[in-house]
Amino acid sequence: MTETVILPSPGALTEADIDPTLDMVEAINRLRREKNAVILAHYYQEGEIQDLADFVGDSLDLSRKAAATSADMIVFCGVRFMGEVAKILSPGKVVVIPDAEAGCSLEESCRADAFKAFRDKNPDHLAVTYINCSAEVKALSDVIVTSSNAELIVNSLPKDKPILFAPDRHLGAWVARRTGRDLTLWPGSCIIHEQFSEKELIKLKVRHPNAKVAAHPECPDAILTHADHVGSTRGILDYVLNHPGSEFIIATEPHIIHQMQKAAPNKTFIPAPGADGGCSCADCPFMAKNTLEKIYLAMMNAAPAITIPEELRVQALKPLERMLELSASVPMSSGAPNAA
Repeated sequence: MTETVILPSPGALTEADIDPTLDMVEAINRLRREKNAVILAHYYQEGEIQDLADFVGDSLDLSRKAAATSADMIVFCGVRFMGEVAKILSPGKVVVIPDAEAGCSLEESCRADAFKAFRDKNPDHLAVTYINCSAEVKALSDVIVTSSNAELIVNSLPKDKPILFAPDRHLGAWVARRTGRDLTLWPGSCIIHEQFSEKELIKLKVRHPNAKVAAHPECPDAILTHADHVGSTRGILDYVLNHPGSEFIIATEPHIIHQMQKAAPNKTFIPAPGADGGCSCADCPFMAKNTLEKIYLAMMNAAPAITIPEELRVQALKPLERMLELSASVPMSSGAPNAA
């Protein structure tokens, strides 16, 4: 396994070195100017981090947005694979992440050696891989997809070619139903979207009969069956903002609701429940590792930093470029500038 994260040096600043009276937002803004940095925040970050960012959005859109800037440093507040994508698209920029341990259950479920064996067992198949994977797995893939374009990409592939889909089995099953293609699925899933309870969701719908349900396709089919809309995080956001309804149940990581409330304070957004009837189980523990203090330290130390060997970067870039070619006929949403 190729290690793509460079940890801070032994003499680097730590949280113990931070002056407790320091205004963290002001300090980060100062470093943003001094280091010519752009700060990216995924929709699943805490609201205070979203409000601090230059751009808030989905992972690929954020990386593309950052690549188009003249910034010297990209600070990606998300998880490790997102920082890798930013580095793949911006090899000349310094890319840092607040916490080296901010991983992803989907990435962890699909290691490169096991994925290679999966491919070797199915040599005649095209490998369609969800962007929630490591750079090494991307390099072994034919085309990368996002939750917003997976259906489009699969529909564009030759009908006579069998397809492997990794690593999210729920997204893959949803794409198979939508396209009618027979996909061989990798048995991975997102630990967050697995937590939603169909029984508790039905109870919630009974209590809120006028509420529309918007769900991410990483959810199990039992949840998607009850959804009025299934789409990416950006797609869910667009749906609830454009729909005339006033009440929505949101079946994805609940920090997306921060953007919804900012854009539509007159509407009500309810997190989908877990098995105990609550919603805290859907908070991503990996995204939660990022804090303002860690953002400050990452900028000060220029680490944890993402580094990808050039040969691997070029190999991982090819299936990303293939995705962009195939999806060129449908505009991809960009991470919107932060209005805060």
